[in-house]
Amino acid sequence: MTSTLLLRLQAPMQAWGVQSLFSSRDTCREPTKSGVIGLLCCALGRQRDEPLEDLLNLIMGVRIDQEGQLLKDFQTARNIMNAAGKTDANVISDRFYLCDAIFLVGLESEDRQLLSKLWEAVHHPQWLLYLGRRAFPPAKPVWLRDGLRQSETLIEALTQYPFLGNEKAYQQTDQLRGVLEDAQGSISQQDTPLEFKSRSFALRNQSLHYFPKPASRLEEANHVS
Repeated sequence: MTSTLLLRLQAPMQAWGVQSLFSSRDTCREPTKSGVIGLLCCALGRQRDEPLEDLLNLIMGVRIDQEGQLLKDFQTARNIMNAAGKTDANVISDRFYLCDAIFLVGLESEDRQLLSKLWEAVHHPQWLLYLGRRAFPPAKPVWLRDGLRQSETLIEALTQYPFLGNEKAYQQTDQLRGVLEDAQGSISQQDTPLEFKSRSFALRNQSLHYFPKPASRLEEANHVS
């Protein structure tokens, strides 16, 4: 029977790139599957050359509880060695990121043992967890005490779970935007990691979904680890 693992991704800054080049680092408006699988690998202590098949089979969905503001950071680095082995005087890059975004990520599977293992791993991660880039650690725990939703589908879990934002945002909310992994979906992006070491990725399709306002807001006191 299907179950779902829920994760909270919240930080002052996040970045979920799919088309990044050395001089331009982009971000999507919501977490990518490659970024979330990378986070899970950190929690598990899994090396970059280890297989990903078990994680790739997870069906992912995202509920956007707070739309982040898209910002750009202009950076200049000095004395960087290029591919030819020579040192460039200056390397200029544009780096995009999301500011103050809050996401509820759901991972659906019939393998309850795997979901339970991942739930424990994000509670006690082997390595530092970060949201897209190493400089962006989570502001609140990724792990949710009741985040392992036994016998709930992805849509059920994302629909029923309490709102993650503050009281003011909750009162102003009518519905929440979401994106769901969907083989027939019209949103396509290359964010399924085949192997992190070689940086090889495959296309993944998603569909747009709107969730009704959650019945309640998350009470933080009940979710302290």
